[in-house]
Amino acid sequence: MRKVVIWKSTGTIIIIFMLLLGVVFSAAVFDADAAFVSTLSESMGVNDFKYGDVDGDGSVNSLDITYVKRYLLRRINDFPYEKGLAAGDVDGDGTINSLDLSYMKRYILRIISVFPAEENKTPSPTPTKTPTATPMPTPTQPLFTPSFRDASVHDPSIIKTNGTYYVIGSHLAFAKSNDLIQWDQINTSVRTGNPLIPNVFDELKEAFSWAQADTMWAGDITQLQDGKYYMYYCMCKGDSPLSALGVARADKVDGPYKNLGILLKSGSGKGEDGTNYNATVHPNAVDPHTFFDKNGNLWMVYGSYSGGIYILRMDPTTGKQYSGQGYGKKLLGANHSRIEGPYIQYSPDSDYYYLFLSFGGLTADGGYNIRVARSKNPDGPYYDAEGKNMIDCRGPAGSFFDDKAIEPYGVKLMGNFRFVDSGIGYVSPGHNSTYYDEESGKYFIIFHTRFPGQGEFHQVRVHQMFINEDGWPVIAPHRYAGETKRKYSVQEVSGSYAYVNHGRDISANIKNSVRIFLNNDGTISGNVNGRWELSGENYIRLTVNGVDYSGVVLQQWDAGLKKYVMTFSAISKNGNVSIWGSKL
Repeated sequence: MRKVVIWKSTGTIIIIFMLLLGVVFSAAVFDADAAFVSTLSESMGVNDFKYGDVDGDGSVNSLDITYVKRYLLRRINDFPYEKGLAAGDVDGDGTINSLDLSYMKRYILRIISVFPAEENKTPSPTPTKTPTATPMPTPTQPLFTPSFRDASVHDPSIIKTNGTYYVIGSHLAFAKSNDLIQWDQINTSVRTGNPLIPNVFDELKEAFSWAQADTMWAGDITQLQDGKYYMYYCMCKGDSPLSALGVARADKVDGPYKNLGILLKSGSGKGEDGTNYNATVHPNAVDPHTFFDKNGNLWMVYGSYSGGIYILRMDPTTGKQYSGQGYGKKLLGANHSRIEGPYIQYSPDSDYYYLFLSFGGLTADGGYNIRVARSKNPDGPYYDAEGKNMIDCRGPAGSFFDDKAIEPYGVKLMGNFRFVDSGIGYVSPGHNSTYYDEESGKYFIIFHTRFPGQGEFHQVRVHQMFINEDGWPVIAPHRYAGETKRKYSVQEVSGSYAYVNHGRDISANIKNSVRIFLNNDGTISGNVNGRWELSGENYIRLTVNGVDYSGVVLQQWDAGLKKYVMTFSAISKNGNVSIWGSKL
């Protein structure tokens, strides 16, 4: 027994000796490895990551911005990339905050090419993770307040180039923005010395003469395959469809533009189809919008009141229409129906072309409103959500401004409204353009609007749009403030809402919101009754007073209540009515 114990003791000593030897050996190896790593780090520089690339995919893009937004809102506590915390601190102050988010947006928009942290000689401290014990903020607890700067451009048509958004409108009004939130006014009137067409009255003399006008109506700018910018301009006498529509070209989007000539005339003499001009059948040659279809073909849709809305095939090498088309193909309207401002947007998500239109009169008492129809082809036929062919949307023969005849057509996306609790509301919103951002997948609608109690004063507004489960666009109720959709819970969405039903009418009346409740049990109560449920990432399905609606939910900034709120926007299934809700 004693020998055995001695043997165990000896073995223990041997084991301990071997372990100590291993520690010494490991330490020596560790020192060697550390020296190697130190040398490697020196060869790679201070940081072996890319600033702004918080997901580690090798580039800085909109996905990185989404991750940073979610991190700031504490929806995530870390980034997919192990060095995301360091990469996100682009200003080098040791924390990730809204300033870093601002720098990243400016970097993507190419306003800056280097982050502040990259210009520092010394490495910045690695930001610490947000403690998991920190309570999650609610949608009514914003981490920052959006700051807006507004511009006045009637009939705004948008183009994005070199990271900047530009809108051009009637009277040669022109503005730009880097984020669709803060706008800079560039020009406000047709005058000699304006930046777009400095000698405008000489350059466009023929068009002014034909239209007997001294100003310009809604314009549109498109960049063609030669890299140059083509401005489609128009003039109209105003009290008749005596109009000219032409094109000018420039090397830069902000000019100066040189005239290439008139494309279309209307209002007198022989029409473009060789017959005598007839204002009940032929178009008023104004309100152009040029666009490329999914196959790269160029089109121009145009028209206002008079004989309706028409579309032409265009030559992308010249910016002019192919010959032999006359006025083109009619899409809808006739007999002086109050329909204008056509704009066509293709959606790769639904594979539909959406024809946006403004119905009614543009003044504060005109009942202007935005409508949409869709088609699988750029030149139609276009149908509304009830399946009605828009070619049948027109006033009866002999009529003039017969709004009742056209009210049943087109999905009414937005009209006069006011959220009573916040005071936010629009009057005669319309003549919109749209924009699809391929990188972020976001859709935007850009329009001018007047405001309750402010007469004819108007400004540009931008709202985000979404394609609902039925393949129709719905407009977010509040102006765009940088928000991005995410998945929402029943607890987040349920609550008290200001509710607006936009109806189908063309009217100067303002639709004031009423109070409703989306209850946790899926019921709707208050001024309406029904049921609701969430679907997918941010879809919502509602039944309101027996009518089914399909839409989306979105957290947005309410500029009236000055807080973040949940919202919903939906349209009736197989119907043409839009409803909005904004949480109180």
